[in-house]
Amino acid sequence: MLFKKIHRGIELGHLLLALVFIVCSIALLALALVRLWQGVNPIADTLLDERVSEVLESIALLTVAIAVLELGQTIIEEEVQRDMPMSRPSRVRRFLSRFMMVLVVALSIETLVAVFKFAREDPSQLPGAAAVGLVAAGLLAAWGLFVRLNQRLEEMEPDGLKEVRREDEKVAG
Repeated sequence: MLFKKIHRGIELGHLLLALVFIVCSIALLALALVRLWQGVNPIADTLLDERVSEVLESIALLTVAIAVLELGQTIIEEEVQRDMPMSRPSRVRRFLSRFMMVLVVALSIETLVAVFKFAREDPSQLPGAAAVGLVAAGLLAAWGLFVRLNQRLEEMEPDGLKEVRREDEKVAG
């Protein structure tokens, strides 16, 4: 009985944290729209380079916003809506895969934005942007290795994947 209450409290904590992530994503979206408007405002007396910089900053903020929103959604779907324990290899692989996908895509977009920005404004910063791209590539390679190695565990537990699929159908409605 006590453990059920503790488990329910943890679920509520996950829900609260996910909602905070969603609110942060909305705030980042608002800031991105402000930066975008500063870049495209036709009546502003702004140089073209400054406009491009504002649009690029908007893209960077949108990238982080979508990553934060996806993280909030993943927490809600994986930690609040599902009854299956996270100890199953298929659940762990899917949770990490969703998170890594968002992270790799966000870092890749950030790399592109940084390269465009630094190529125009400060080329001495390009090695830093390249380092972020290398981190994204390393994460992608590590994620692929993790998925490959994890498949063997799933083969040893075929019922786990079936349970995950049933949970997917329940969550989807």
